[in-house]
Formats: sequence, structure tokens, C-alpha cells
Amino acid sequence: MQRWPVLLFLAWVCLLFFAGIGLFMSGFLLTRIELSSSSSCSDPLVPPPWERQSLPPGSCWAPQRFSKAVLVIIDALRFEFAHFNPAKASPLPYENKLSFLHHLATSQPRHARLYRFRADPPTATMQRIKGLTTGSLPTFIDVGSNFATYAIQEDNLLAQLVQNGRRVVFMGDDTWEGLFPKKFFRSYFFPSFNVKDLHTVDDGILQHLYPTVDGGEWDVLIAHFLGVDHCGHKHGPDHAEMAKKLTQMNEMLRSLVDHLGNDTLLLVAGDHGMTETGDHGGDSKKEVNAALFVYSKTPLFGTGPPEEPEAVPQVNLVPTVALLLGVPIPYSNIGEVMAELFSGDGDAVSAALQQLSVYHINAKQVDRFLHSYSLVAQDLPAEQLQRLQDLFSGAVEEHTQLLAQVQGMTLVSPELESRLGGLIGRFQLYLREARAVCTQSWARFHPLRMVGGCILIAASCVLCYMASELAAASDSYRSCLLYPLLWGLVVAVLGLAHAFTQEGLDLLLVLSWAAAASQLGFFWHWWGRRPKRARLAGSQPPLASVGLRQRLRAWLGLAFPMGILFFRCGAMFSDSFVVAEAQVAPFLLASLVMLLVGKLHWDGRLTVPEGPRQQLLGFSSYRREIWYLLCLVAMLLVCVRLSGFFHQCREEIPQCRPSLFLSPLASLRNTRAKNLFYLLCVALLAGLVYAVRSWLRHYGNLNSSEPLVLFVRWGFPLVVLCIACYWAVASSADDSLGKLQELVQVAVVAFPWAVYGLASVGLLLLLCNPMTVFAKDTRESAGSIVTPYLGVPSSEVDFLHVIPQIYKRMQESQKSRLEQGGCKATIAAYGLGSVYSAALVIALTLLGFLLMLLHSERLSLAFLLLFLEAFVLLHIHTCARGLAGDAEPFSVPWYAVISWLLAASQFFYSTGHQPIFPAIHWNAAFVGFHLDHSTNLLPAVLVGANTFASHILFAGSRLPSAPALALCV
Repeated sequence: MQRWPVLLFLAWVCLLFFAGIGLFMSGFLLTRIELSSSSSCSDPLVPPPWERQSLPPGSCWAPQRFSKAVLVIIDALRFEFAHFNPAKASPLPYENKLSFLHHLATSQPRHARLYRFRADPPTATMQRIKGLTTGSLPTFIDVGSNFATYAIQEDNLLAQLVQNGRRVVFMGDDTWEGLFPKKFFRSYFFPSFNVKDLHTVDDGILQHLYPTVDGGEWDVLIAHFLGVDHCGHKHGPDHAEMAKKLTQMNEMLRSLVDHLGNDTLLLVAGDHGMTETGDHGGDSKKEVNAALFVYSKTPLFGTGPPEEPEAVPQVNLVPTVALLLGVPIPYSNIGEVMAELFSGDGDAVSAALQQLSVYHINAKQVDRFLHSYSLVAQDLPAEQLQRLQDLFSGAVEEHTQLLAQVQGMTLVSPELESRLGGLIGRFQLYLREARAVCTQSWARFHPLRMVGGCILIAASCVLCYMASELAAASDSYRSCLLYPLLWGLVVAVLGLAHAFTQEGLDLLLVLSWAAAASQLGFFWHWWGRRPKRARLAGSQPPLASVGLRQRLRAWLGLAFPMGILFFRCGAMFSDSFVVAEAQVAPFLLASLVMLLVGKLHWDGRLTVPEGPRQQLLGFSSYRREIWYLLCLVAMLLVCVRLSGFFHQCREEIPQCRPSLFLSPLASLRNTRAKNLFYLLCVALLAGLVYAVRSWLRHYGNLNSSEPLVLFVRWGFPLVVLCIACYWAVASSADDSLGKLQELVQVAVVAFPWAVYGLASVGLLLLLCNPMTVFAKDTRESAGSIVTPYLGVPSSEVDFLHVIPQIYKRMQESQKSRLEQGGCKATIAAYGLGSVYSAALVIALTLLGFLLMLLHSERLSLAFLLLFLEAFVLLHIHTCARGLAGDAEPFSVPWYAVISWLLAASQFFYSTGHQPIFPAIHWNAAFVGFHLDHSTNLLPAVLVGANTFASHILFAGSRLPSAPALALCV
């Protein structure tokens, strides 16, 4: 088999899978169209005020109520963090810490009010900033921009402020720098992505906050604190560090209020909440329920607060702040103005008329956006748009009639008050239904693209199976590539030519069509070569001549594993299966292994051949190997059971409690428990090194003086030492080391880099010379001796050529030694049976060290189970092959491949992951990095390695399975 055709074939198969996944994602992760239009003061949206007074200077669309505003964003400020409950005698660490907000709300009820601030998913910081400034709804595909922020092109609140001459000062999260370039009058940005850093951003803001407020050179000041969010990621909300951070925020707000003037509006908001583990990104109740606190030294509200805090969507903040500051509402806003902030100090009728005025402005702005959006996009249903238009027209018409009546009245009747309240309700109904229509429409999928992507992926899987059959038949990959590449190239050229003649160019669709055409070319070529393969296989007995029992066994051998695989893939379309997949994958793995044992028993492979005595007595005796196989199966079931202790919870299962092993040791407040867990984790690392080195020695490795052998002897313990030191300094409390804190900051970077460096050296030595066995040449004569094969065998033929030569050399040497009576052998070779698998075991051990470093300390227990289960699975397959009497030692059965796949899925969940945004371990991006990254590539690689650690290890473990199966049999 030639190398380049195989590599080209693998690259083509990868392209097919990428095309299928990309087509599916384009239908699943939709984006809405962003309009480039923007609002301005000259827009003819607002009729002359009913009082027949012109707007005051500096106002657009509505009279300006405040000349300054301070927006304090406390990242991940969940509503429970801001709500104060005096009845709690023993509050949790995150409860009753923002007591100053409660003091303001109770002592000045018409000046301050607390709201539930309802965020729209995804609850990631970048998407929430976008919603808080544009008044629109980001979609889930925007979550990828959380790490590579791009400038917001839509009309937004900051653009309106700058356009109308307001000075905006910002300090805090540097995500705003990428979203709003050159929009700030003055800015103080601090790195935001390092979730382990609790203080850099907050301390930097506090250094500039009060001098900036007192200086007065600002109109809008935005301060984005990150300490609470980072504390949640690092420790979780139920931790003493969270209490310290919230107390710091409470004192900051107390001091800030003292520096504010009477013309300043204070807004304290959380962009999202957090789960019980401190994560966010999804749509659970604790993630979307943030807090909003509004305060002014002048009266804001006409009435007292309600008994329970009102819930308002986050997008409602945009039109409210815009009209309070006297600037136009952003063009694409779909939020509803918080009308109670416009009541003023007058009577009920005056307050209602002012609220109607801002509702009318808000409704006209939303109606204009819906009309413009419907002209460029077709994703809003026409029937619902017509209904919204009828609601809007009726409310505006009644508003005009009501204003005409009010102008000529001197006394206000109760009937007028009732009509005013009813009209406010009609405007509210229109604005809320408009938002609901947009939310529903922008969450729709593209079913045709999703189905097309699934078909491409399924066809690629079938293609891989056929390609494996071609490889087994020693067919040429070069001939299999010619037709697919030609068909795909022709379709790609035709697609590009057609796309360039149209207005838009969808490269993904062109790639998908080319991939489908290349697949058809492969299948056509494979079908056309069937007669030739049949002639080549003419010496084999036809299937019709084989008995029914044998044919059933042949089909069932493939039907069992493939049936489980198809069942699992098909069940992915079920919501309930996706939620329960963490339990289903281990069950399918155990079922497949049990079916394997049952099939061996059905085939009669577990019993010895019956002799005359057994036939006479009527019983069969089992082979001795069956007990070893049953012990292995029992060990597998124990590993599957124990792996369930390392689970993460989904928001769909509220009664679920996440595993205690997922949290880092730093979150433990019991010092004794922390020390015991630390010693256990380090002991497991040392035990893994001891097991690997013992295995290598047992099979004749590590008996030479090669650099790789020396690295395994001394480098492995050094890697364990570095990981243990890193865990020790990372698990210490932030204030427990006092003056050694600076040294700790250096250590948390140096030790991971030492592990990265040692692992890189080990992998480099492995690539240069993977030999770990001892080979010695002690020839004394220059006789004619067969030269051993040089280089790495690349096929089964090479294996069959190499091993007999070495064996023949050893045989001749031993024969010569016996005949001559001497003591000198010509060639001595040790550890030949593991010469290839040893290198892969060393590589997997190094990868295991790296991946354990990216996880929390106690998840090393899960990695130990992973390695143990992989070892048990490999031996189960080896024993099953031996019992089945398989004559093809270098072929891998399908049940082994599928069991490996199920095990990888099982340990995806057993390493604390879930296919949801809140379960992503973002802190992996900063293992070995104290400050922010200069590029998004490296953190993406680290987070990806953390997320798919089980798939990486099981994919690597799959490589030595065929040689190991052959050598163990």
C-alpha cells in the first residue's frame, strides 16, 4: 500500500465529514440579518407633543430626564446575589451581601428599585453585551464570537450616545474594546478571559472609578466588574471567596453613591446569572435570572415598589436608557420601555400621559424596524406581521383621538383614566407580541440543510466501511480516488460558475454539492468493480453453498455492533435520549460486551470439543479461558459503574446534583479533606507511572540505554512531580500564603510549562527513535547473514517479512551455539512482542499527563478508570479473538471499534462534560498562563483538548489494538 494515495484518501474523507457537519450546522445554528440603518434625531417618528411644547435642548424624541448615567455591570450577578432577605439567620456565602441595595430600596422607595433582569440565551458575556446595547437578540451561533469579538455593526446605544455628542467613559472587561472600537472618550481596558484571576479587573476599575466620577469629564460611565463571574468559575457561588467578592462590590456601591450628583442615574446590572457550579451559557433559570437595580437621588417612581420584584427582559434597558438620556432608540431595538421610570412627580393622569408618550415612540420605532426587516428577510411570518400591524394601527389611532380629547378638557373624568390605562395595555401587548414573534422566528432551524448534512455524514460512514473492505481486499486506493475527485471537481467548478452569476456566493453549499458528487463517484466506481472482485474471489465457496446457520452467524456478527451503533445515532434525534445520554452510553457498552460473550457461547466457542465420555454423560465442559474472560467482563462492569460518580448535571434535570469530584481542591473548605484528596490524586499519578513502567519491563522493554528509555525512567517521575507541585499551589487559598503570593503566581505558570516542555521532549524522542528494546550484534565472523529489515513496517506484508527474518536469525544463532559448544550468540533481541505497542503506550501516557493537567485535580480518578477500562476492553477483545479462532490477526472486528466509540462517549461525561455551554471548562485555557492570550488559537486548543480528552485518548489507544490483538493471541 503506497503512502501518498492513503494520505490523500484520508484527507478526502475528512473533507466529506467537514462538509456534512458544516451543512448541518448552517441549518442548526442560524443567524439573523443585521440591518445597517441607524436612528437619528431627524426621524419623523414622533408627532408634536400634546402640550404643544418643543423639546428641551439636548433631547431627541423625548425630554431628557438625566444628563449623566453610570452603568455598573457586575458580571454574573444572579438575582439571589442582590436580593436581601432579613429573615435568614444563616445566609449562604452569596446571600445578603449586597445590603446597601436593600438599604436604598427600603429607605428611599421612590428613588430605588430592584428588578429581576431576564437574560436571553445564550448567557455568554459577549452576547449579553450585544443585547444590552442593541436591544436585539443574538443567536446561539454568536457564542463563538465570545472569544473572537468583532465590532458591532448594528445601531446601538453607544453609537447613539457618541453620535449625539455624549462623552462615554469605559473601564473594565476588554471585550468592549473589540465590540465598540473608537467609541469611548476615555477607556481603561483590562484582560478578561483568565477566569482564575479574581482581582486584576476589579482592582483596576476601583483605581480609576472615583477620580473619574469626581472629575466630571463624562456623560455616561460604564464599569464592567468581572470578579464575581471569575469567582463563580473558579470556586462556585457557595464559597467564602464569593462572600468576599460580593462584600467588595457592596462597599464599592456605597462609596459610589456618595460621589454621584442629583442629575445622575445609577444602574447596577448583571449580564447573566450562574449555575450552582458557577458556570453559564445556557438557558436554565439560574443562568437567565440576573439582577437590575435602578437609583437616583431625585424621585424616579410615582408609586411604591411591588411586593415581589418585577421581571423585565434585558433588552428593555436599551429604549429606557436612550429616552431617559434624550437620545434616539437604536434602530433594531425590540425591547419595551420601562415606563414607570417616566412617571414624574405629577398626578396619575399626568404620569399616564407621559408613559403613553414614550410607549408611542417605542412602538413606532419597533414598527419601523419590523417593516424594514421584513423587506430584506423572509423569516418573519406574514400572518403574524399583519396582526402586529393591526395592533399597532389601532393603538396609534386611539392614542391620537385620546390626545385630542385631553387638550380640550379642564377636568379629568374617571372614564378617561380607564381609557388611558387600557391604551397603555394595548401598547404593551403590541411590543411584547412583536418581541415574541422575533424570538420565535430567529430560533427556527433550516430542516433541509440539517437533513442534507446528516445524509452526507451517513454516506461518509458507509464510504469508510466500503474503503475498509477495499483495504482488506488489497485494492488500490489510487484507483478509488480518481473518479471521486473528478466528479467532485466538475461539480465544484459548475457550482462556482453558477454562484458567481448570482448575487450571493454560498461556498458551503458548493462544497457540500462537490462532496456529494465525489461520494457518488466512489459508489459508482465501487459498484462497477464488483464483477472483478467476484472473479478474483472465485476460489472461495459461494454464499449459497454455506449453511443457513453459518450465514446467520456471519450476519449477526456484524448486525449486533452495527445495530447498536445505528440505534445510538438514530436516538440522537430524540430530546430525551440526548438528556439521558450519559446513562445510555455506558449501558450500550455493557450490553455490547455481554452480547459478545453470548455470541461466543452460541457459537460453541466457550466449551471444549465433546469426547465420547462427555457425549455419554450428556454435558459439556467449559474452557479454562472462560473464567479469565468473565473476570474481565466483571472488571469492565465495575469501571462502568464507578465512572457514573463523575457526572455533570444538565438544566433539564433540576433534581440532579453535580458530582463533588468536579470542583477543584481549592473549593474545599475542609483542610483535612483537601489534603487527603490531594495525596490520593498524587498517589494515582505515581501508580500510573509505576504500572506503565512495570508493563514495559515485563514485556522486555526499558533494557537499553536509548534516550527514550532514559526519559521513561526519569522523565515520567519528573512530570508527576511537576503536576503534583502545580496542584499544590493551585489548590491553596488566595490569601493563605501571604508574602509568598507573588512566588505562587510564578509557580502556577512555571509548573505547567515544565509539564508541557517535558511532554514535548518525550514525544520528540519518540518520533526520532521509538525503540525501547535491547538489540545486540555480537558477530565475530563476516559470514553471509540475512540483513534485518530497516525502517518501520507499513503493512501486514512487511510484518510477515520482518518477524520471520529476525526469528530465523535467532534460530541460526542458537543452532550455531549448540553445535560449536561456545557461549557466544550472534544476535540477541529482547521484548520483540511489544516493540510497536510500547511506543504507543508511552505516547498515550504523555498525552494522559497533559490532559489530566487541564482538568481539576480530582478528575484524575476518572482518568485512572479510563485507562483501566481501555486495558480491560483490549484484553476482552484479545480473549474473544482467541476463543473464536480468528485467522486474521491484523484485522480489527467491528464490535471492537464500536465498543471503543461507546467508551469514549462514556468518559466524555465521566470527565465532567456535557454537550451544553455551561459545562465547558473554560479555565483549561489558562493552565500555565497568568495573563490574557494574545491569540484565540491557543486557548481554543487547550479548551478543545480538555473537552475531548476521552476521544483523544481512546482514538490513540485504538492504534495499537490490531498489533496487540495479534501478539497476545
